[in-house]
Amino acid sequence: MLLIAFNGPMAVDVNSEDALRIRKLVPLATLPGPLFNDLCNEITVEEIRDALLFKKGDTENDLFYLLEGEVVLQAEGLVIEVVSSAHESAKFALAHQLPRKIDAFAKGVVRFVRVDAEKANNPPALEYKEESEMVVVEEEIDENSDDWMTILLKLPIFQRLPPANLQKILLALEEVAVVKGEVIIEQGAEGDYFYFLKSGQCEISRKPTPISKSIRLAVLEKGEIFGEDALISGAPRTVSVTALTDVTVLRLDKNRFVALIKKPSLVFVGYEEMAALRDEGGAVLDLRPLDEFERGHIEGSVNVQFFSLRMQLKSLNRDKPVIVVCRNGRISEAGAFFLLKHRFKAFILKGGMESVAEASKEDSAESRNETKADAPPQVEEGTPMPEERDAGPDEQLLKLKKENEMLRRTVKQLNDRCSELDEEKKRIEDRFTTLSRHFEQLKHMLRKLKNDA
Repeated sequence: MLLIAFNGPMAVDVNSEDALRIRKLVPLATLPGPLFNDLCNEITVEEIRDALLFKKGDTENDLFYLLEGEVVLQAEGLVIEVVSSAHESAKFALAHQLPRKIDAFAKGVVRFVRVDAEKANNPPALEYKEESEMVVVEEEIDENSDDWMTILLKLPIFQRLPPANLQKILLALEEVAVVKGEVIIEQGAEGDYFYFLKSGQCEISRKPTPISKSIRLAVLEKGEIFGEDALISGAPRTVSVTALTDVTVLRLDKNRFVALIKKPSLVFVGYEEMAALRDEGGAVLDLRPLDEFERGHIEGSVNVQFFSLRMQLKSLNRDKPVIVVCRNGRISEAGAFFLLKHRFKAFILKGGMESVAEASKEDSAESRNETKADAPPQVEEGTPMPEERDAGPDEQLLKLKKENEMLRRTVKQLNDRCSELDEEKKRIEDRFTTLSRHFEQLKHMLRKLKNDA
């Protein structure tokens, strides 16, 4: 059979139907608007008939995407798969492993694009800045779009994942219809699935105690993800999620979530690395219960309960690192994942406060050893020390500098402690104001009951 190219390459107009098709390809769907526009200026649409796109053994580092027609994937003359542009699998690159393991042959007329793999998989980062409490992003998601895959891939968490992971996730997602009023996640239950809200609305609620009424925390809209907290921490569900309307969700089981999403997303740092991040202006969030926090915490850290983390987002700076801390690191993983969902630079202190305790023990041991090693010999009272007898002006100056540095450190510690006490005072005053308000309400209710009697 004669293999011929049907037409030469055609440039991609960013407003064309071809560009709309390309916009839905994986991982190109994750590119911010400006980067996608640059990509369209660099690539072309090619059209061939009954010809090879690539052959086994090729090492050219390009991703081939099918836009129209059918491509036969074959090895040694044996047909392995026929990929049609109408099928969901066409959103992924054709047999992208290098060197190529199989031949790709155009069945009839085929239109396709080839994209440099490095540019597709490792695009330059764009910064998202926060001004006047508003988040400025490159591109808004069309809420009326029926292309759930594009919406999903634009989420910050998925933009961090390797293309191979994205393909496995999309192929493994299970669609489930839920009727209005049905509970999707129940507080206290074991975590089993991670969810993407394909359509409809859901309510997040929490019961502070088993006998109290549920408190609404938030409303989830189409295109949001939920249910990851318990999968990450291994703890029971901390909230309930209920369908406010008839909804459709896509879910991914726990094992795939951990392997494909959790592990590639989370970043752990040690105690010294945390200190370096704090020097860059990073904030430390302590997710432990208040009583644990008050018994001991990292200097300058802020205590935030995990279920109220959503309400603290406006107080955080997206341009600075956020280090999340808990007792042993497990709850921190869920907290960091939540921050990553909202485009924060989140890190986890490896081992949590338990690692801080270990580091403190080591520092104390080293300090004791140094003290013993540097301790002066015992002398009789009134006998001048050798350095006092023999030290010249330079040695005395050096000694004074060391003492001055120690005093400066002490003053800093006292100032920090003073700031902590001021914050504690403010919290107590706020609590007193709230209690006074409640007391006045109770007095009013008591007077009303007496009058009614």
